[in-house]
Amino acid sequence: MSEMTPDAVRHLAGLARIALSDDEVTRLAGELGAIVEAVEAVQSVATEDVPPTSHPVPLGNVLRDDVVGQTLTTEEALAGAPDHDGTRFRVTAILGEEQ
Repeated sequence: MSEMTPDAVRHLAGLARIALSDDEVTRLAGELGAIVEAVEAVQSVATEDVPPTSHPVPLGNVLRDDVVGQTLTTEEALAGAPDHDGTRFRVTAILGEEQ
């Protein structure tokens, strides 16, 4: 079993550029140690003949048929717009160039 030492936690925190207090280092050493032990336990059970999977049950999309319904007229769509030219919404340029 691997043990996560405070020095290892400080090293990892340095690599991740995370500032940790001494209390956090102590707490994380225990928590990360438990995580490493759990991963080791899973690795000891996994065998070569078991294919890797992301989901134990096959997934599928549930789709519905497209049905044409009520649509807004141009006037209705533009009614609440803060600015429009009569047929389109008018918005400010976001790329610095007006087109």
